[in-house]
Amino acid sequence: MTVAEHRRGMPQGEQLVLCRDEDSGLEAAIAVDDTTLGPGLGGVRFVPYPSFDDAVAEASRLARVMTLKNALADIPYGGAKSVIVKHDGLDAEPARRSAQLRSFAAFVRDLDGAYIPGVDMGTSTEDLTLIKTMAPWVSCDHDDPSPATALGVFHSMAAAVRHVSGRDMTGVRVVIQGAGHVGSSLALLLHAHGAQVAVCDVDTERAARLSEQIGGTVVSPEGCHTAPCDVFAPCAGARVLHPDSIAELRCSLVVGAANDMLAARSCADLMERRGILYIPDFVSNAGGVVCIHAERARWDEHTLSSALEGIGRRTTELLDDSVSSSPLDTAELWASERLGHRVTVPD
Repeated sequence: MTVAEHRRGMPQGEQLVLCRDEDSGLEAAIAVDDTTLGPGLGGVRFVPYPSFDDAVAEASRLARVMTLKNALADIPYGGAKSVIVKHDGLDAEPARRSAQLRSFAAFVRDLDGAYIPGVDMGTSTEDLTLIKTMAPWVSCDHDDPSPATALGVFHSMAAAVRHVSGRDMTGVRVVIQGAGHVGSSLALLLHAHGAQVAVCDVDTERAARLSEQIGGTVVSPEGCHTAPCDVFAPCAGARVLHPDSIAELRCSLVVGAANDMLAARSCADLMERRGILYIPDFVSNAGGVVCIHAERARWDEHTLSSALEGIGRRTTELLDDSVSSSPLDTAELWASERLGHRVTVPD
């Protein structure tokens, strides 16, 4: 499928920049979806893709999700996202990776502040520091925002559990898909609050180490979503909730950190018909962007902590307000009202 064919099924954002550089081998895409509320804030993802077209499609989808996330988080940014295609075996070379990031930074610079990159899968604050040498508006002085993302997910999950069952997290069975920075931080928080945690990851050794640390269990990556639990928490790749996986879910709640969890918007309806409560990912995983804004706005620790706790309060308000509609419908409506025009998750 070509980029043009992909565009017919992608959100029609404000700008789509296709980045190529033969010298460094760079293949990347920057999608700026909506700048109504401010410059587009969104991470740089540096991972393998089956094709460049797939990378472009993901950038566009994730940029739309960032528009929704930043609007609901009540921070002064629009939505954007970028992806760099990682070529395994080649991009592991430090010199090649640095060359690609410098080339990518030139494309960011040319957007003249319309896009503010952040950390995402496959990138680090060190990578952002390199990008900042050419695009000085990039925020890279903060610590890894992953713990803040995890804390926001925890507050959202605890609020959803309390809404459904009136209990705290003690004894709640949670399966975490993904034991990376966010998934591991979430596992530690859940363990500290008495939850029973199971972990899965494509890196089985990493999953085993985390499980041992929290006294949890390990489930296979292939069967992760089928494990019986109270809460399924996707914290890795996108579009993990599709008709086949939803049919196999054995949980009552889905609350996680992964962006763009739904393969299509209709998948939320499938979960609702199965009696599974889905908290939109752009509500639950906003802690990272809140943390980045806190650094840029020079918030103190108390203000940041209150804002992260606010993700739980927002989840409660969302569920209270979703009596005659789904949480996804309500969240989209809230974001659309703030933006002044209709915006929905990609279909």
